[in-house]
Amino acid sequence: MQYLVRLTDRAFRDFGAIYEFIEADSSESAFAWFNGLAEAIHSLERFAERGSPIPEDKKLHHLLFGKKPNTYRIIYALDKRKNSVDVLHIRHGAMAPLSPEQETQP
Repeated sequence: MQYLVRLTDRAFRDFGAIYEFIEADSSESAFAWFNGLAEAIHSLERFAERGSPIPEDKKLHHLLFGKKPNTYRIIYALDKRKNSVDVLHIRHGAMAPLSPEQETQP
């Protein structure tokens, strides 16, 4: 089954901040890593159900990308009825768990 993958405004800002933080425009390896992150997000189109529920909210899932200590959590909501995936956040794995307010913020 194919899903429509959408990034919320928050996830889009996270994505841009990661690009700037790793200085992807000035390093081939950083740019390649960033492209891998983009591919992982895009892969949710076909494999959305592989992510596991997150501890903060069992209704949300996450896909882990990268290797420690640079693991990122792609946090998303899966709607099987609408065949859609809404990426809510892209967070570094070392960040504190989501608060209830952060779970629903766009």
